[in-house]
Amino acid sequence: MATMSHPDHPAPLHWDIFCRVIDNHGDLGVCWRLCSQLAHQGHTVRLWVDDASALAWMAPLGQPGVQVYRWDEQTDPQLTARDHPAPAQRVWVEAFGCEPDDSFIANCLIKSSDKGQKSSKNVAWINLEYLSAEAYTLRCHGLPSPVMQGPGAGLSKRFFYPGFTPPSGGLLREPGLAQRQARFDRSAWLCAQGIAWAGERLVNLFCYEPAALPALLQQWAQDPVPTRLLVTPGRAQAAVLAATALPGVKQALAESAGHLSVQALPYLSQTEYDHLLWACDINGVRGEDSLVRALWAGKPLLWHIYPQDDGAHWPKLHAFLDWLQAPADLRALHTDWNRDAPPAPGTHTPWPALAQMDWAASHACVQAARQQLMDQPDLMTRLHTMVCALLAAD
Repeated sequence: MATMSHPDHPAPLHWDIFCRVIDNHGDLGVCWRLCSQLAHQGHTVRLWVDDASALAWMAPLGQPGVQVYRWDEQTDPQLTARDHPAPAQRVWVEAFGCEPDDSFIANCLIKSSDKGQKSSKNVAWINLEYLSAEAYTLRCHGLPSPVMQGPGAGLSKRFFYPGFTPPSGGLLREPGLAQRQARFDRSAWLCAQGIAWAGERLVNLFCYEPAALPALLQQWAQDPVPTRLLVTPGRAQAAVLAATALPGVKQALAESAGHLSVQALPYLSQTEYDHLLWACDINGVRGEDSLVRALWAGKPLLWHIYPQDDGAHWPKLHAFLDWLQAPADLRALHTDWNRDAPPAPGTHTPWPALAQMDWAASHACVQAARQQLMDQPDLMTRLHTMVCALLAAD
């Protein structure tokens, strides 16, 4: 097993990664990928999470070197400190602003290793932020945030922003990903999944509850190109079920002469989800983790960004599309897909005509973006570099 090293702080390091589950497909998915990649490189990792239930299908085989511990209001920090002491040199990764509480920091993280001494000389504290292409992330990436009160006073967190450009924190990408994808057998995988593929266009749908979903289904039903829609479990399947019950969609499906078929999928492990993305011609994704995996797949994608009440998701979506250099029709498709309500009749033509979409141009666009990203160091490598620099500076 390969290990990473630094002249002053040789690997392996010990990593404590903290996650509160908001959307178990995304937050937990990102954290598990990071844990797995670190462990694969020889580090020891503890994942502290308030709800690890999704790992049963997301990572059914686990990962040697990764220990998963419960972390919520019922966790006894005194017991945790005694049973799970941390080594001298270690890293705390606070994923997505989950903020370990004071008692946990005092009793588990500090006392278990520093014998009550609040020292930063053997701790790198990272605040792993959400992914965005917005300009502010590059200004904030790597900045310190001193802890002014509580048991962590005197320590300092560092902001780490994943991103799409060299100055950012990069994207998670395991070694050998491109080679694994090159060996992928589409037909064999579809057959193993019980998907009776007859050469029709395959579209993967992973979404929340987009208001434009009925219009999407109607247009694909009317498209002369046969389409098989592969729908992921949970909210996506519930949304499709509700949409197909609407009279207009039911009629379009009835008149489609089989041009649109809908197939529900079971929960897939992270490895099998990659295979789904590689097998499909168009990938509908949501949140953060699946967006990154769709970029590595290199196929045309449709991103349902996590909606926020204050509309903060719109600048984030547009910044991503700018970075992607998305063609005009793909940009328009994303705009309509992410609206929170269908357009008023007569005020807007919903959707670019899907039959007129230049999917080849979208494919070329994503392929070019994928190559740019492949030429950059991955997130874990950049994070390890930052951590080693912080430990060496202390």
